[in-house]
Amino acid sequence: MRRPQGAEPRDAAAKSRGVTFSTEDQLSAFAATFARRLRGGDVVAISGPLGSGKTTLVRAIVRALHGADQTYSPTFTFWHHYEGQPPVEHIDLFRIADRRELAELGLEEAFGGEAIVLVEWWRNASELLPARRYEIEIDGAGDSPRTVSIREPA
Repeated sequence: MRRPQGAEPRDAAAKSRGVTFSTEDQLSAFAATFARRLRGGDVVAISGPLGSGKTTLVRAIVRALHGADQTYSPTFTFWHHYEGQPPVEHIDLFRIADRRELAELGLEEAFGGEAIVLVEWWRNASELLPARRYEIEIDGAGDSPRTVSIREPA
């Protein structure tokens, strides 16, 4: 269904766009373009199945922001800080089994500052994230293409 020219959806800021990528290089190029819109204090909630490319996306965002790849999957340590301007906090909530762990880990300290915060497996602790955030969903894994959808902050 075509929308009349100039007509926007009621909630244009929250609309979701889906783009499909066949290669890791295409996903990385997309991430670099997305990174240019990020500012200190922004939160990006990233979800998708195991092997979908969440950490690949994070790596490309950090490389675009800081000019170097300083990332690795934080699955076993939960949280990494990457120096740069702006700094980046990379949190992976895959291993959160009990939400009470969140208070023990002190992850809430990552939010509300000048850093860009990238959170993998964010639905494991959705209450930790602010309501104003980007949400990126990656569909696909293994050798299949990836479809990436972004929900913009309201």
